[in-house]
Amino acid sequence: MSKFASRMKSMEKSAAVIRNLFGAMNDPEVISFGGGAIAKECLPVETIREITQDILQRDTRGVEALSYGPVMGVRDLREVVISDLIEPKGVMTTVENTMILAGGLEAMNLMCQVFIDPGDVILVESPTFVHSVEIFDMFQAKCIAVETDENGMNMDDLEEKIKKYNPKMIYLIPTFQNPTGITLSLERRKRAALLASQYDVVVLEDDPYRDIRYNGVELPPVKAFDATGHVVMANSFSKIFSPGSRLGYLVADETIMEKLADAKSATNSHTAILPQIICAEFFKRGHYPEHHRKLCSVHKVRRDAMLESIDRYFPMGTKRTSPDGGLFTWAELPQGLNTTKMLTEASTNPEVKVAYVAGEGFFTQGNGKGNNCMRLSFGAVPPEKIREGIEKLGNLLRQYEGKYSMKVGS
Repeated sequence: MSKFASRMKSMEKSAAVIRNLFGAMNDPEVISFGGGAIAKECLPVETIREITQDILQRDTRGVEALSYGPVMGVRDLREVVISDLIEPKGVMTTVENTMILAGGLEAMNLMCQVFIDPGDVILVESPTFVHSVEIFDMFQAKCIAVETDENGMNMDDLEEKIKKYNPKMIYLIPTFQNPTGITLSLERRKRAALLASQYDVVVLEDDPYRDIRYNGVELPPVKAFDATGHVVMANSFSKIFSPGSRLGYLVADETIMEKLADAKSATNSHTAILPQIICAEFFKRGHYPEHHRKLCSVHKVRRDAMLESIDRYFPMGTKRTSPDGGLFTWAELPQGLNTTKMLTEASTNPEVKVAYVAGEGFFTQGNGKGNNCMRLSFGAVPPEKIREGIEKLGNLLRQYEGKYSMKVGS
């Protein structure tokens, strides 16, 4: 057999985390807090069926839907992105600077194609989204962690590491961050844009959770404070429309967008046209506002059930985040409880059968950092199952805590 490319070795660790995540999501016997999916009740099946039947006619949009399309995406979907999703948040752009992607993750891939050579540095949050790290690893970038706290990425540490490492890119998730659920403060958003301009480094702002908000004050994207074109904003329709549609979008200034369009053309010519048209019609026909209200209502109930259950069933000393939106909370357990080691038993023990994502995989610095943490997603799990799953997981954690205490005292 021919030798595999060296990039496959570079991404082994992060790829293993992703394999485990998707495996648990697809096991019907497991209560999975692993994947970042929305509630199945929020998938607009009936509306999509009606739209699809309507557009798949020769005298409507059937021929267009089944044909090749523009590299940048269907024009009316790009117009929807601007009018419904971007301008209301304070980002002024044009259809020429807006691209429709094959899912939000394609933004990371295209940005790496355009900017990253092997060995280049990407500054990331600590912890950060492991699926993006898998892509960065595939391009053989070196991910350097920047400290975070309850207000998001620490801008003083970011500036120090810009000076030290001369990065090609800064990757951040400013709103309801994956995996912690925390939100970057307003002042830090402004400073992130300023630092990008000051040090001539591009920021990839990944913001797929921002529209699922339950409480708190909405903040403008980092891109809204970008005066020099250094911030590229990526988002997804997976959380607000349909993950199966594999649609996302990206906003960048002209110079960067020209290169991104070339990379997109070389990668897959364009995003599939049929789901783009369905999505565009969904918004244009006025279905989104009611759908959005349902999304927020359903997931708020699940968020509340998750937080209440953690407080009730997890061991004393557990710390957790309280996200104002999104799909995740982050739990930090008492020292000695290793979530990486417990994961197999949690997901396979017939008395438990609960999956989560171990925290260690979200820390690029390694050395066991985060091995007492876990990411818990409440989006795809009904409230009664959330309570059941967290109680079972809490019982297992207390068993491990007891074993650890006996070991320490012996």
